Parts: sequence; structure tokens; C-alpha cells
Amino acid sequence: MPAACESVLEDIEDIVSAEDLKPHDRQFVRRNVFPKVRKRNSQKNVQADDEPPSDSIIPGVQKIWIRTWGCSHNNSDGEYMAGQLAAYGYKITDNSAEADLWLLNSCTVKNPAEDHFRNSIKKAQEGKKKVVLAGCVPQAQPRQEYLKGLSIIGVQQIDRVVEVVEETIKGHSVRLLGQKKDNGKRLGGARLDLPKIRKNPLIEIISINTGCLNACTYCKTKHARGDLASYPIEELVDRAKQSFQEGVCEIWLTSEDTGAYGRDIGTDLPTLLWKLVEVIPEGAMLRLGMTNPPYILEHLEEMAKILNHPRVYAFLHIPVQSASDSVLMDMKREYCVADFKQVVDFLKEKVPGITIATDIICGFPGETDEDFQETMKLVELYRFPSLFINQFYPRPGTPAAKMPQVPAAVKKQRTKDLSQLFHSYNPYDHKVGERQRVLVTEESFDSNYYVAHNPFYEQVLVPKDPLLMGKMVEVNIYEAGKHFMKGEPVSDARVHTASIRRPLAKGEVSGLTEEFRRSPQNGTNWKAQPSAEIPVKTQLSSWMALQLPWQQEGGGLKILSVSLALLAVLVMLYYGGMKTEQ
Repeated sequence: MPAACESVLEDIEDIVSAEDLKPHDRQFVRRNVFPKVRKRNSQKNVQADDEPPSDSIIPGVQKIWIRTWGCSHNNSDGEYMAGQLAAYGYKITDNSAEADLWLLNSCTVKNPAEDHFRNSIKKAQEGKKKVVLAGCVPQAQPRQEYLKGLSIIGVQQIDRVVEVVEETIKGHSVRLLGQKKDNGKRLGGARLDLPKIRKNPLIEIISINTGCLNACTYCKTKHARGDLASYPIEELVDRAKQSFQEGVCEIWLTSEDTGAYGRDIGTDLPTLLWKLVEVIPEGAMLRLGMTNPPYILEHLEEMAKILNHPRVYAFLHIPVQSASDSVLMDMKREYCVADFKQVVDFLKEKVPGITIATDIICGFPGETDEDFQETMKLVELYRFPSLFINQFYPRPGTPAAKMPQVPAAVKKQRTKDLSQLFHSYNPYDHKVGERQRVLVTEESFDSNYYVAHNPFYEQVLVPKDPLLMGKMVEVNIYEAGKHFMKGEPVSDARVHTASIRRPLAKGEVSGLTEEFRRSPQNGTNWKAQPSAEIPVKTQLSSWMALQLPWQQEGGGLKILSVSLALLAVLVMLYYGGMKTEQ
């Protein structure tokens, strides 16, 4: 074996041997190299400078389609991922066919949601699309066969979505599934001040904590989101302030269990809510998300006061799941039916008109006909205006999946019976003729009306007058349906605008801090703008950044810097060994 092969290279620079040309000699021989000019069809070979090809492997110039399933927490994660990608230069598109990459943000609560997710993966692969997976399904079971070889971004790693997308576009498979910790203590997740594209520019979804304290036997989400981890109050208040400064007029607080907020950091939900209502401007509203009965029981007095606040919707989502104590015990719900009734009765008394929404599972393992009839009686008693009825689906890896199952036909019939009961009453008929104050925030699915909500978060349809959007107005209720009322604006009523600032345009990136806009790594000063209008020069300069500004503390992608260094060495060797033409 030649002696040269026996030596050990301590550094990449050792590749250059003593016999190689010195830098001065390389510079000299370059002067004697005369490139040959090739003739080519300029029309065929010239690419438009401002439109890189869609199949370019330069990260930051591709089109991305994002699909999210599931809860408002998942939707918030999707908005954060879209914002970071758009801020980095990618174009977020609503057209899946034209996208170069699909980002699929999944939900693991029920089988149908995962089936849709799996089918979307298959469709993307058939269409030769790059795929990145997110959400609770891959986080809970990343080793499933249909996920093999695909890139995954974990629920606590969404601040690194640009890295995962970038590497996936290059043809690599990347998986980031770790937990965020500070001195060994689990954190709530990614930072709240990340760039975001709100699906509705008027509504900000804030995740106040992730995970929960329960261990429900049917729940797969626990496998993905883990134990309770809360965000500090000051960070949540800052996020709310920033949202109002960007024209938001409605804030949704969300998590797997808002009632458990703060137990891991020495505070509680009422303390957070009192701090938040201090910063809500006139004409804006706060909506509280789902809370389980055990944790709200401890704060009933304070919660009643907060829900009576004029800038907080008198609305609470409290899942009961079943009215049978034996079924609740098998579910490990940690409360009994009497606890649920105590919460509902107290709030109905102290917060007149409050809307209580609840969830019910039909056909949980071991549920008897007597158990189900108890649930029917509960619905008859309270006539919930908002009721989420779910047929039980055994989720893989959960204790409930191993229990003796109720026959499918029985589950289906119970679901049908409960649905018929729910549709047998109209909760809003008595409100026809009332004058109500409503906040207009979105367009109806059929595009015929604008959608507003009254102080009890009941849906009111109003005329499609652009002047009403984002405003709080008074209306006369003239019609009622099962899920809505219709209102006509009162001509002489005062109109409240939540913020003097114009709301961001649809698709515009929220939360671009001065740190990011003025970062010298980006080569230019950023301005928040719709992702479709971000200039290509800015896209390319952002791609050259070695670290995203919102990742500077946690460490960013360093592969690029190493690649550039190796490229420089190869170019140097190439010119050093090139033969001159005499």
C-alpha cells in the first residue's frame, strides 16, 4: 500500500500535499487559462431572475401546502409553522396541487382523523410531493409502518420546522421529537413570540399550557402531549398585547385542559385570567377553552366573577363524557357525575345565561343500556346548546383498546339516539326579538353571511357588510335555528372597534420582531407582508442565514456553514490541479 495511504489526516487541510501548487502559483496559472465561449439558445436556457424553478434545491423558494386536523391547540401550532416558513421565504399556498411540499399536521383523538391523515400521506406520495408530518399522530407513534422514511416535526419542536422542511426538500429524512426542558424541567413548548400566520387575522389562539394531569384510559393525545407544562403568565400577557396591537379582536385560550393551568409553576387559571382581562381593549373579547370538572371545582367563585366580566365570553366547555359513575371510573376521569352537576348548577346560577358546552362518548367499553340511559337523562335535564357526540373508537396503545368492546351496531345506535335527542330541542327560539351586542369575526361557510357571537358565545349571522367585520355592534334577533340566530344591525347603535390598528392582511406574517427584521444575517430589513409577496432576493438572503433569529438561544442548523467550507476547499483544489492551455 502506498505510504500516503498509511498516514492519518488530522485536518482537512492536510489533503494538500507538499508537491501541490502554492497559492502564488495557482494565481499565476489562472492568468493563462482562457475559457471557451459556448453558443446556446438564450431563450431556452435563461431562467427568470426573480422566479427560481419550483424544483430548485435551494431551500426557501418552494411552495408549501399546510393541512391541519383537530383542536384549536393544533391549529395554533399550524399557524406558527406557517409563519416561520413564510418569514424564511417559503410561499404558503392554498393549492395543494401546485405545492412542492405538504406539511400535514395531524390529530390522534379519533380513528377517522388519523385515517384522513394516512390517506393524505398516500396522496402526497402518489403526487411525488415532499412530505413533512407534524401533530399528535407521529409524536405518539413515530414507528408506525406508514410513517417509515418520512420527516417528522414533534409537537414541542415546531420552532425548528424550517430546518426539517429545508432538509426534506434536499431529499433527507429528519425527525425531531424531543421535549423542551429548562434545567431538567419540562417547558410548555416553543416560544410564544414566533412568527405566525393567523388563519383568521382577527382571532389569536394562545396555548396556555400543553399536556394534562390525567391518565384517561381512552386518550391517545396524552401519549403525544405528555404531562402538564404551563407557560409563565408574563409571556401569555405579552402575547395577548402583541395580538391586540396587530388588530386582533378575539383571543381564544386553549390547551388539553385549561383548568389545570399553572399547577406545575405555582399559579392557577383565575390568576392568569385576571391579568389578561387588564389588557383586553374595549370592543375585544376573550374565550376560554376546555376545562375538566376536577380543576374548575376548586375555583368556582373566582371563575364565576371572571365569566361575568364584560370582555370575557360567558362560555365554558366542560366535557362530561358519560353520566354513569361506573363508566367514568373505567375512563379514569377522576370525578363523578355529581361533581359535573355541581359545576354546571353553580355557574348557571352565578353567571345568568352562560353557555355550557360538553362532550359525550357513546359505547365506551363496559357501558350498559342503563349507563347510557343515565347519559340521555343528563342531556334532557340540561339541554346543552352545544353538544359534541362521539362514537367510541379504540385507539392503539390505550388501556381502553384492550377492554371488552361494545358491539359496533350498539355503539352506532346509541350515537344515533343521542343525536336525535339533541336535535329535538331548539335552544335559541326564546331569543327572537332580543337586542344583542355581537362581535363580528368571520364569514359563514356558505359565504352568505358574516358570523358574529353574542356575550354567551352563541352564533349570530349578520349581513355581509364589510364595515361590520372586526366590529362590535348591536343587532335585533329576527330568526333562530338549531345552531344559530340571525340578527339585523341596529342603525342608531354605537359601533366599537377593538383596536385602532388595521388587522393584518390574510396570509400576512404576524410576530416578526425587530430582532428578526433588522437581523444582519438576513441582509435586509424585513417588513411584515403576505408570504406570497416576499421578494425573492430576501428569500435567498434569508436562506444564507446560518441560524434563525428565533432559534439563537436554542441552536440552529449548522450543516450549511460546514457545506460552504467544504465547497471552498474543493474549488481551491480544482483550480490548483487544473491544466493550463498553452
